[in-house]
Amino acid sequence: MKMPKHNDNYQYPLDETWTTAEIIKVTTFYQAIEAANEGTIATADLLAAYRDFKTVVPAKSEEKRLARDYEAASGYRIYQTMRAAQETNKQRFQYRD
Repeated sequence: MKMPKHNDNYQYPLDETWTTAEIIKVTTFYQAIEAANEGTIATADLLAAYRDFKTVVPAKSEEKRLARDYEAASGYRIYQTMRAAQETNKQRFQYRD
């Protein structure tokens, strides 16, 4: 039996200097990544969540740090998920490792 890579009990990597609105944008993006990895999500919704995330985290270095922290906590890989989503032409997206 294959065990899931993800951990159901983890905290999202967040920055305490973010506003409530920014935390909501980042959390929504993390939830979209989870949806893409655990089931399906509208591709447009995932891409929109990423655009909102980038308004909070515009620096590539910070994005990479958060992605590493998120993967360590959740087991989900943001970069690979987003790359696949950006390359698809389907309306609904499901990331397959």
